[in-house]
Amino acid sequence: METRDILYILCGYLCGSVLFARIVSQLMYNRDVTEEGSDKNPGTSNAFKCGGMLCGILTLLGDLAKGIVPVHMYVRGLDDDFNAAALALVIAAPVIGHVFPIFFKFRGGKGIAVSFGTMLGLIPYYVLPVLILAAAFIFFSVVVKISPHYYRTIAAYGTAVILITFLSGSPLAVSIGFLVSSVTVVFRLLRSTEQKEELEVKLAWKH
Repeated sequence: METRDILYILCGYLCGSVLFARIVSQLMYNRDVTEEGSDKNPGTSNAFKCGGMLCGILTLLGDLAKGIVPVHMYVRGLDDDFNAAALALVIAAPVIGHVFPIFFKFRGGKGIAVSFGTMLGLIPYYVLPVLILAAAFIFFSVVVKISPHYYRTIAAYGTAVILITFLSGSPLAVSIGFLVSSVTVVFRLLRSTEQKEELEVKLAWKH
């Protein structure tokens, strides 16, 4: 692994460790509004719920950007004989940083918006991974409706891992990077203190 690889992995982790939900709410309201959420999760969802539209939008843009920027900058400089392990770690690093942020005593958010950011960072080189991830969320929100969001997210990531691995045509490193990201997100979900409602599955064509 070369110096460039290590620097981008470290950069991705440090970018992920910047929790925009807390920073933006502190700047706007002089308090951490995410602490007012039921699960006290310092992420995009609570930024919208507890901080309002502007706070939520700024947080969302920040969380997407900290996934997009390091991944895109790294991928655009790759040659044909790139280090697969390094690429996988660069993809996963922002998500790991968000879930286990060094700047906030390793107590972070769920990493959902950041993982979308890392997949967006692969564009235009690899487009299908982010489309598959988005399609999985839409499918389990509209076609086979899984609720609450906790279970829907787990189903979406599990399905996306399989489809990205076998159908996206991306390098194996991309699949492994997304797998590590997904495991990190699911691990954080399982450790969440939020009250988990009973699983409910509805088919869109049945009422």
